Amino acid sequence: MTAVLCRLFGIQHIEIAEDLTSDTFLKASEYWALHGIPENPSAWLYTVAKNKAKDYYKHNSIAQEKLQEIFRTARSEVVQETEAIGQYITDSQLAMIFAVCDPAIPTESQICLALQILCGFSIAEIADALLSKPETIKKRLTRARENLRNTNFQIILLNETEIKSRLNTVLKTLYLLFSEGYFSKSSQYYIRKELCLEAIRLSLILTEATLTNTPQTNALLALMCFQSSRLEARTDPYGKMILFDNQDKSFWDQSLIDKGNYYLVKACRGNEVSKYHLEAAIAYWHTTVGNEKKWPQILELYNQLVCIEKSPVTALNRLYAFSRVYGKDKALEELLKGEKTESSYYYELLGFLHTDTEISKAIHYYSEAIKLVKSGAEKQHIQEQIERLKGILD
Repeated sequence: MTAVLCRLFGIQHIEIAEDLTSDTFLKASEYWALHGIPENPSAWLYTVAKNKAKDYYKHNSIAQEKLQEIFRTARSEVVQETEAIGQYITDSQLAMIFAVCDPAIPTESQICLALQILCGFSIAEIADALLSKPETIKKRLTRARENLRNTNFQIILLNETEIKSRLNTVLKTLYLLFSEGYFSKSSQYYIRKELCLEAIRLSLILTEATLTNTPQTNALLALMCFQSSRLEARTDPYGKMILFDNQDKSFWDQSLIDKGNYYLVKACRGNEVSKYHLEAAIAYWHTTVGNEKKWPQILELYNQLVCIEKSPVTALNRLYAFSRVYGKDKALEELLKGEKTESSYYYELLGFLHTDTEISKAIHYYSEAIKLVKSGAEKQHIQEQIERLKGILD
């Protein structure tokens, strides 16, 4: 909705668009509670948003001629059928993502802006996604918004060169959107399916356009399909985490696995190997059942991935795969050789690697990990591991 309003009235009014969006949903929560959800909720929301925008402009004495021109040249009336409205939203959202991914702004700031405006991320969620501090994210957002205003930023039709130059940043934004949905670090909910679905929807649109239907785009979509195939198996009916080895494979969605295979094959046309290719291949191996020989394959893929992406999370994931191939003791030696990081992942892995030999140390490291975790579901999971180990000691 913010994207649509900005497209209609200009990015210079982005804060106003965000306020109008919030007001619209507030009115919906009050009106629908009394009168029920309307037959066409999307049309209702966009009609209210449009009317609120009109009222705002009238209240601020903006010329009636300009107002009429804006609505006369708008590409679609918000009272159209739901399907048409959905397409309009899609166009506006993708247009906005590409627009804010402007090379005039530092890449990290582009991503911050896209995640906040178009994906609805809080500052804390953006900080978690980018492994940064909230204060740093606030500064980036402030500078990025000022930059857009100072350059008289507009959402315009981009040429082929501009689209191609911005695609990598757009893909990273969609990757982070999906990742937050797949494993939320900030929310009380372990999985946020609506974010996963939104990321898949937007990535799918990119594969349907010639300019953006690249190997990287297909690899990213393959990754999302493989990961999404296991969403139903990753939590129990009460929202508790279920680790991979304990998942009920009958809950895996074979149709999504098949789609993942389809897009991964498309991604492998050519010689390009991106982080999305490698992560998609790792996710593919996770969908194979009863095949312990997959772990050397997964480890080799992680060996390649850490050369592309110097991420502490990737390095820790590689060490977990290393433990499945060479054992926990050798993996612990590797971990202690490296640099210590103050993250829950680091202490969780230390706890896991000590579970077979030094249970007291494992409990200690899990206790350190739980101090750094924000997600309620993840805290509960770690606490259960601690209680299980205490039971063994008793």
